[in-house]
Amino acid sequence: MASHNYAVTEREPKKERLEARVTSEQKKSIEKAARIRGTSVSDFVVLSAQDAAVRVIRDSEVLQLNEEARRVFATSLMNPPAPKRSLLNAATRYKKRAGIR
Repeated sequence: MASHNYAVTEREPKKERLEARVTSEQKKSIEKAARIRGTSVSDFVVLSAQDAAVRVIRDSEVLQLNEEARRVFATSLMNPPAPKRSLLNAATRYKKRAGIR
């Protein structure tokens, strides 16, 4: 799975801007959560949105990997490789020991 570094760093200047309209209740809730965390509303919103973005991206990548793994598995079942000589020899030895013909 791809590894992403979405951490906010103080060394990287913040040049981009996001704006959002919220209800009064949403604003009060966000402000209260920011106070509980001991951070500004702006930092709380940015970090919360960033955390959510990382989760969505990670979930998307996992889903894509699972779909690819499922395709490879189904293809392998439908088109199995021929058994190697060592497997055939082991099967022959087993049949002799088990008395199977």
